[in-house]
Amino acid sequence: MTTSFQNIRHVIGQIPVIGAIAKSVYRVVVPRAAKLQFASSGQYWEDRYKHGGNSGAGSYGRLAEFKAATINKFVEANNIKTIVEFGSGDGAQLELARYPSYTGVDVSARAIELCRNRFKGDSSKRFILASSSEADTVVAELAMSLDVIYHLVEDSTYEHYMARLVAASEKYVCVYSSNADRTSPDKHVRHRIFTNWMRENAPAWELISTVKNPFPEDPTKPDGTSWADFYFFQKR
Repeated sequence: MTTSFQNIRHVIGQIPVIGAIAKSVYRVVVPRAAKLQFASSGQYWEDRYKHGGNSGAGSYGRLAEFKAATINKFVEANNIKTIVEFGSGDGAQLELARYPSYTGVDVSARAIELCRNRFKGDSSKRFILASSSEADTVVAELAMSLDVIYHLVEDSTYEHYMARLVAASEKYVCVYSSNADRTSPDKHVRHRIFTNWMRENAPAWELISTVKNPFPEDPTKPDGTSWADFYFFQKR
């Protein structure tokens, strides 16, 4: 039986004295997500999940609750039955979702494995690898991108992702991302004005609403704030 690195950290942390020492050793042996070597966007996330990392602070706590409330409201108000998300991650955010039928697509094989195990008893959800042929043909009424676009550092990866996101939607596109041209000290982050891409490459799609983040970026509180806002598009 395989025990995840996160479970190991929890167990050893409960042991007095030894726990404190062991946790410090754990931090040396298992690299934190921010310390992973970066070669490409896809490789970074596969390595991150393999080393016990998760989808990031945006998929937990009050940020996750805000995202879920916003999307659930949009899905219900527009009577949306089918959803596809490009960048489904570890499935933590999905725990709060109310979607009739959901397909998650991710570049990481480990993330897909985690989600399939997490929701193995839920027939309304399925998960497919981004490199599979099925991922190139999946369609739904709503196509979503949550906390993904600013992680697509390569131009070719970004272009392909945006084109696939739009092509997968029959009615609506939901993007939760930063939307500014700014630099980042993190190699796995590259901010873009993605609405420019939509205007230039997807003129059939109209921005119908935006929802500002109630917890805007605060560098002193990185785990509870975000630079991302919601952008909803509808096919003209």
